[in-house]
Amino acid sequence: MADRRQSRAEAVRSAVDEAFAAAAGQAQATAQSTRGRAQDLFDEMGRVAGRVRGALDDLRPPTAEEVRTLRRELQALSERVAALERARTDRDDP
Repeated sequence: MADRRQSRAEAVRSAVDEAFAAAAGQAQATAQSTRGRAQDLFDEMGRVAGRVRGALDDLRPPTAEEVRTLRRELQALSERVAALERARTDRDDP
């Protein structure tokens, strides 16, 4: 009879150990799932922040240096067009 009690006690112990192991495995899977969702959310926030930064860069007014650079480029283009027009006029004149 003592063997029977001991085998029942072992069966109960084994069942409790399995239940705890299953619960721990489930808790670990839930924690990993939560970490994964948090990482996905963090990654998405980073992508959105990049898009917002790009949109703000497009909306900001140009700096004084950018305006000066554009003026220089426009002047250079204007001079090239004038030179081309002179060359055409010179070519067309008899």
